Amino acid sequence: MRIAKMSTLSLLAATAVAVAVPAAASAAPNPADTPNEAMARAYIDALVSHDASDVVFTPDATRIEAGIQTGFSGEQLTNDLNNGIQYRVIQGVRDLEMTESGDTVHTTYLLDAGIGSMTLMTVEIEETFEMEDGAIDHIVATISPVSSVSSVSLS
Repeated sequence: MRIAKMSTLSLLAATAVAVAVPAAASAAPNPADTPNEAMARAYIDALVSHDASDVVFTPDATRIEAGIQTGFSGEQLTNDLNNGIQYRVIQGVRDLEMTESGDTVHTTYLLDAGIGSMTLMTVEIEETFEMEDGAIDHIVATISPVSSVSSVSLS
């Protein structure tokens, strides 16, 4: 019997088709945020809420994740935040830190992913948001595992 290996995140994404994950912690608005920080925070909140109505992208916005382009336009990025299966396993974000330099916002946060109420993985996300006239124009994301379930019994 041939067994195919799947990454933990791919397994989580596939399982999410059948299981809706309730939203947990999010990047709640902070009145101390600058407009650019507020836009980055709105994006991170939309990862959890699946509601991108407060996120503004430029028409030709892009996103690079782990060196691979995953976003090709503002319209596609908005649609992914609202409907993307890859985000349905996100249970919440926490420990958000932001810094800003000019039109660039750098964020670091922990993201919990799992199925139902069971968290299967926590990753650290570092994202750099380049803004243009208050809209997100370019995102670069780096994902680093922090913890995961070492073994899951399927019997």
